[in-house]
Amino acid sequence: MERRHITLPLTEELAKTLHAGDQVLLTGTIYTSRDAGHKRMCEALAKGEKIPFDPTDATIYYVGTPAKPGQVIGSAGPTTSGRMDAYAPTMMSVGARGMIGKGARLLEVVEAMKKYHGVYFGAIGGAGALLGKCVTNVEMIAFEDLGAEALRKLYVEDMPLVVIIDCEGNNLYESGRAAYLRKRNGK
Repeated sequence: MERRHITLPLTEELAKTLHAGDQVLLTGTIYTSRDAGHKRMCEALAKGEKIPFDPTDATIYYVGTPAKPGQVIGSAGPTTSGRMDAYAPTMMSVGARGMIGKGARLLEVVEAMKKYHGVYFGAIGGAGALLGKCVTNVEMIAFEDLGAEALRKLYVEDMPLVVIIDCEGNNLYESGRAAYLRKRNGK
């Protein structure tokens, strides 16, 4: 496992250098969206409309972003990624390449990651306050009516993440479990 400093955007070439299990410190522009925002964007795409940001090589963080007065952002912990599984293949088909969240992904998402060279980064659930400290700037992009779940553009510095699924479909949740079971069983 390698520890990498990654500067966005997440180009295809950069995505191909990342491997399941790599620890990364991510710096650059990311977008926030959860299921309600993803639904709106995918409905717009289905109608042939543009979405509120250029998804090319974009990384989307599955997070709600409430901020207290005087703060750039509040606690910024990941939400369960499976809630976006119905929308992730569509978002990747229009250029989005990186996803940040927590939890397992459906096979359809992994297949889309392999097809479009996507990467799924895991953020530590329960560490929202720590992750929020990595955010240096927040800008409202769209869907303000969704409150904390609105589409926002964030600039992050050295956000600690782990590559859970790489663009070849290698899955840390599967390989890590297998390695643990081998060790536990003395093999």
